[in-house]
Amino acid sequence: MHIELRFFASVREALGLASERIELPPGVTTVGAVRAHLVERGGVWAQALGQDRALRMAFEHVMCGPETEVREGGEVAFFPPVTGG
Repeated sequence: MHIELRFFASVREALGLASERIELPPGVTTVGAVRAHLVERGGVWAQALGQDRALRMAFEHVMCGPETEVREGGEVAFFPPVTGG
């Protein structure tokens, strides 16, 4: 399954990448599993997307949780929580 990834704000800065199209391995079927798959890349990926990082996630432009299923051609986005002031 192919999906589009989008990275915003400090996540984009840490990765040096705004977007990427990837093919998911079998069994990676949820947004949480996509995050874990990317963390397995190690290095800056583990630092920027690790479970110890507070991140918001969206699938197809809708905020979602890690249990949200992904579909072929879908878009998964990662970004830090927004604070106001």
